[in-house]
Amino acid sequence: MALKIVFLILLFSFRFRLSLSGNGQTNSMESVPDLQKSMYMVVDGYPCVRLVNLSGEIGCSNPGRDKVVAPIIKYKNNKELGLPSAILLSMDDVQGFFSRISNDSSFASNVAGVLVESRVEIQHKLKGFSPARKFPQAEFAPYHNTTYEWNPIGSGIMWKSYNFPVFLLSESSTSTLQEIAMKNEKTEKAYTTNVAEFDVVMQTTKVGTHDSESCLKEETCLPLGGYSVWSAVPPINNSSSNQSKPIILTVASMDAASFFRDKSLGADSPISGLISLLAAVDALSHVDGLDNLNKQLVFLVFTGEAWGYLGSRRFLLELDQQSDAVRGLNSSLIQLVMEIGSTGKGFSQGNKTFFAHTQVSSDTNEALDALKLAQESLKSEGVTVSNASSSNPGIPPSSLMAFLRKNSSTSGIVLEDFDTVFANKFYHSHLDDSANINSSAIVAAASLVARTLYVLASDKKDSTSSALSSINANASLVEELISCLLDCDPGLSCELVSSYITSVDTCPSYYVGVALGEPSSTPSPNQVDDISRFVWNFLADRTSTLKGNTTVCSKDCSNNGGVCIRAETDGKGICVNSTTRYVPAYSTRLKLDSGTWKVLPPNSSDPMGMLDPVWTESNWNTIGLRVYTVQEAAYDRLVLLGGISVTVLAYLAIVLTRAYITKALKQD
Repeated sequence: MALKIVFLILLFSFRFRLSLSGNGQTNSMESVPDLQKSMYMVVDGYPCVRLVNLSGEIGCSNPGRDKVVAPIIKYKNNKELGLPSAILLSMDDVQGFFSRISNDSSFASNVAGVLVESRVEIQHKLKGFSPARKFPQAEFAPYHNTTYEWNPIGSGIMWKSYNFPVFLLSESSTSTLQEIAMKNEKTEKAYTTNVAEFDVVMQTTKVGTHDSESCLKEETCLPLGGYSVWSAVPPINNSSSNQSKPIILTVASMDAASFFRDKSLGADSPISGLISLLAAVDALSHVDGLDNLNKQLVFLVFTGEAWGYLGSRRFLLELDQQSDAVRGLNSSLIQLVMEIGSTGKGFSQGNKTFFAHTQVSSDTNEALDALKLAQESLKSEGVTVSNASSSNPGIPPSSLMAFLRKNSSTSGIVLEDFDTVFANKFYHSHLDDSANINSSAIVAAASLVARTLYVLASDKKDSTSSALSSINANASLVEELISCLLDCDPGLSCELVSSYITSVDTCPSYYVGVALGEPSSTPSPNQVDDISRFVWNFLADRTSTLKGNTTVCSKDCSNNGGVCIRAETDGKGICVNSTTRYVPAYSTRLKLDSGTWKVLPPNSSDPMGMLDPVWTESNWNTIGLRVYTVQEAAYDRLVLLGGISVTVLAYLAIVLTRAYITKALKQD
């Protein structure tokens, strides 16, 4: 009976305290979720995750099977860590911090997690930040000088493995965490502290599968991959046996990499090149007589290039196998590969300046002449094209490397906004966003490419011709593409993208993702990411020949050489005559067998396959970050001891009181 009375008093006291909490305002707790919401603050952020290849791991993960909880402190370069801590890190200190992690094991052992701050327009305050290597993917270069530094500012930190979680905070979360860290610092000797709880438990860590072959076997990871897209101008007639036109292949990439998985924008490298390609296709779509061109124009957008050139190597393998994905193309007919690399920084003192990196051959010389002719026709626009320095070891990191490793006699040009080193100071960084590019440079590159392709395909050598001067990139379209593809507002919910697809996300991200389901040339929409589906629809629309004579899609659309565009928006779609196809992009050393991915043995006839790291991404259940307040263990023990003492004293008081009252009643 006495214990029941004590329990009721404590319960009443607890409820009374809750009702008065929150700065004097009533804060009624009516359910467990209400209580959790008042105790825990979920933090917005972008995680670094675990990636696995044949030789090991990179990226970040909790060190074991459990969540990591640690007090939040602000990083100070000269301060040692006495206890495991969650480090709040400014962008200015990121490179120095991770260098210290590599060189100071005692310091690293007390890093429980890392929270990286975000700041508006931080690019203007930094000299640069690139977590990539100084020569990205040097192992695939078609030349021997792999110590050359194309990316001199590169630190290589994203290619190392960290056994602690790392999050990039959103701008709103940054200010909140800064206040919490400051509060912890001021109340360092208080009995309460604010902690961060990291839930970044990777399945490969839990199971102990630390290479891609073992994790694929145990199904604790999935291979990196997605879908590339190609389209032909004019459409290719597959029923015709006479397909002997030389092919001019124009390529760009649509995937980027970053230390933080879902914050991979790659505005300059490579999305400015993608936008230039899309705008060039649009410019050519307004030209009459494309059916009469002497050469076949093919536009190809790769994904997976940041991870061992997955897209270009798989495309070349599909060409060798003459699969349905490349039906109508013949590798022996490819006369020239023209790659549009980074174009967003090709603007200097009012001029738009680009550099042609080449693999010398007669066809390449013809292409350079066409570039010069296109430049002459754009002289009034302040566009200049220069040959890259002869002191360069060869072409810069690009998809053309895959073509050259496959066939060293391939003729090719890479159009870039730099000569000897990257102009982009934020290569493969989350800071390579729309603030890092110039739209007028992208417009100029698109016009230059469109006119060059017209000269090459038509064999018209007059820079003053009215046909050539009429080919101009649409500056409004470029601005719209930048807004749609590189910003969250409006992002992928913009009118242009929404007219073609129903996007899953609003904020774009160009991380390649993982291969889902059986690779196919006709995948279902849920197997293909938003960007690939948009590019496919856009190219199919702009390269189609049934302008103004479109029909609602039916089963006969594909049978008659057509494709169905805009099907996601109204459920019906429009049937157009276009040769536009998806090409699976995943490692050439992988095969899906009975629902399980298997690593194929290396093939000596495929030199790039021998180098293939076979990148995979670890599975996980959930990823989360939250902050809450905890009491010191000593204080908890003191409270517990006090509670027990109060309970014992209360019990004794009740027993003694009851004995006294009983005795008094007996005397009466």
